[in-house]
This record gives sequence, structure tokens and C-alpha cells, in this order.
Amino acid sequence: MYLFNSRVRYSEMNHQKNTMDPSSIINYFQDCSTFQSEDLNLGLSYLQKKNRIWLLTGWQLQIKSPIHLGDQITIGTWPYDFKGFYGYRNFIMKNDREEVLAVANSIWVYIDTTTNRPTKVPDDHAGYTLEPPYPMEYADRKINLPDNLVSQPKFKVIKSNIDSYNHVNNGQYIKMAEEYLPDTFITREMRVEYRKQAVLDDTIVPMICCQKNNCVVVLSDQENKPYAIIEFIQ
Repeated sequence: MYLFNSRVRYSEMNHQKNTMDPSSIINYFQDCSTFQSEDLNLGLSYLQKKNRIWLLTGWQLQIKSPIHLGDQITIGTWPYDFKGFYGYRNFIMKNDREEVLAVANSIWVYIDTTTNRPTKVPDDHAGYTLEPPYPMEYADRKINLPDNLVSQPKFKVIKSNIDSYNHVNNGQYIKMAEEYLPDTFITREMRVEYRKQAVLDDTIVPMICCQKNNCVVVLSDQENKPYAIIEFIQ
């Protein structure tokens, strides 16, 4: 397992709920996998030379305990399987008492950037060492859309949403979706399904359905084709 230590910052908190939002947890997890790749010399420049990228297709996040300002935390990640052009990776966040605060599963696709098509992960697992999967109940990658979605005002993708691949960063979709959660909603679990990539100046049309224990936020284009579907469960 690859690990790094940190401390929860003021800028990472939802101060209305006195805890860290899912988007901030996901940012830590994304940083952790990036750090591992860079430390193994398998990072952005390596992939660019090989005309490859890892494209994230889905998250399943479980928040075991609220994460508070100033908490000393350790973030860990490891890949646990490769099948065809898919890669599967777990994440974990613990406090300084070794208590698990959050865990996640993620599903990635290995892409050949010369064709923009998936390509088989090489036999050496693209340079990574596999470890056993985290013992959690793994949800399906696909998220069913509710029938009673309600459209919200559309908005444009701005520069701060964009990452090094010139499309909206995976965590930014989650941050956008969090804006539509009720003030009293406390997320215990989250699933994300990414369907296509939004780029600078694209228009995003949010559609929302909140029920007693879950909220589904669909971030779509103007033809109602989803960029990302985010389900929050409390």
C-alpha cells in the first residue's frame, strides 16, 4: 500500500456541517494515487510518452466517521485487479488512532491517446503491484436514473474546473453536485458514474432527485446526455 500523511485543513471543510465533504475526500484519494504513480516513475510524463492515460469511470465512497478540522490523517491506495483494459483501485483514510474514516473503490480504463480507444493493460500491470481488495460490499458501477428528475439552472464549465488533460477534473463534478444537497443531508456513501468528458465552456444542465435517504444529481449536456451521475446516500 502506498501511504502519505496529512492534516485536515480549514479550506477542506464544510463549515456548515463541521465535517469534510466527499469532494475533499476524493481530492485526497486522487492526490494519493497521483503521488504513487509519480514516485514509481509511472506518472503524467511517463504516460504521455507512451500515449496512454488512465481514465476514471466510477467511484464508490464509504464514509465511516466524520472527518474534522485539524485531524491527523493517513491516506493510502493500492491497485487490486486488472482485467482487459480495466484497472481497479482501493483507497483508505485513517486517523492517528488507526481508525478507518473513509474507504473507496475506483474503476479505471486504460486509454490509447492516439486512437482515443481503450487498450489492454500490459502483462506487467502497467508497472503496479497488486494487493488484495479491501473487504467492503462492492456496488455496481452503473447508477439507475430516477424518473422524477428536476432540472436546475444551467451553467458553463470554467477554467478552475479543468485539469491537466484539458477536461473537467473528476472531483469537480462531485463538488458541483454537492451544491444541490439539502443543508441537513449528511453523506455516508457516494457513488459516481462518469459517462463522458466536459471541457472548457461546455454547458452543464443539472437534474436533481432527492428522496428520504438519497440524492441523485445528473450533470448533463444540453441534449440531456450525462457527463456524470452522482448518488449521495445518508
